[in-house]
Amino acid sequence: MLKPVKKFLKKIPGVMALKYLRDDYIYRKHMNCNYDQIESFTDKVYFKMFNRHVNWDDPKSYNEKIQVSKIYNPTELKTRLADKYLVREWVKNKIGERYLIPLYGVYDSFDEIDFKNLPDQFVIKCNHDSGSVILCPDKNKFNINSARKKINHALKNNFAWLWFEMHYKNIPPKIIIEKYMGDNINDYKFLCFDGKPYSCRIDIDRFNKNHSRSVYNMDWKLLPWMKGNYKTSECPKPENFDELKNLVVELCKDIDQIRVDVYVIDKKIYFGEMTFTNGSGLEEFYPDEWDFKIGELWKFDNTIRQKVREKNLKP
Repeated sequence: MLKPVKKFLKKIPGVMALKYLRDDYIYRKHMNCNYDQIESFTDKVYFKMFNRHVNWDDPKSYNEKIQVSKIYNPTELKTRLADKYLVREWVKNKIGERYLIPLYGVYDSFDEIDFKNLPDQFVIKCNHDSGSVILCPDKNKFNINSARKKINHALKNNFAWLWFEMHYKNIPPKIIIEKYMGDNINDYKFLCFDGKPYSCRIDIDRFNKNHSRSVYNMDWKLLPWMKGNYKTSECPKPENFDELKNLVVELCKDIDQIRVDVYVIDKKIYFGEMTFTNGSGLEEFYPDEWDFKIGELWKFDNTIRQKVREKNLKP
């Protein structure tokens, strides 16, 4: 075991210690992988999820295309929009600053944060990964030490090397603290192709045990598929759904495939995030045939993999 990891683990009890150890091991192992090793690892994980191998030369399904795209097509634009801090400038220029959740501060290290000057409620997260979000509905009950361990662990690891989502590789890690908007809000996720929204997925009670989903088309008709194994709860059409669609169109213009997330809170729209690797391409469709039907909507460049491999042995 690496000495720094061993020293780090002494400070963290139980389950979290095992999780951090696993993550650290994966990060360090993956950083030295060449493309053959990356494909081998990815294919094993993919096969366990879908009981089929990745067709690297001619991907057909949506999840299959994500595997090729996330490894071989990490553009500068993807890096900029995946950065939860830099994307704010994109949103501001495209649709206006009023759609951004208010920002309290941006930091390079946890020790820079002056918690005394923060409001009683806030959200803290990193800009360069997924899953480091910490909600603080009551500062008097906020465990700063636990938050420090989680955020510091996230800051030291390059998220690209976890599942080979390589557009995260060049994001300078930072800490963001935003206004707390509630932990029980509806999350609208628009799946877009060629600059047009195709479907809208609604996540209800996302941070609670009653998390449910439903997927609608742009006429607010329930679609016959689900991404992920969740129970379905039908939702009323938002009063400002047309505005939601128009904003999403502006944000995803000229992008071949992306998911744009927005919130509606007290009838006001707020930007959430933009992601190019929906579930890292490892989240099942129910029924499975829709993985391929949705994949047909993505006009995919099958030559990108070969072009990259001819020039490079590893990322």
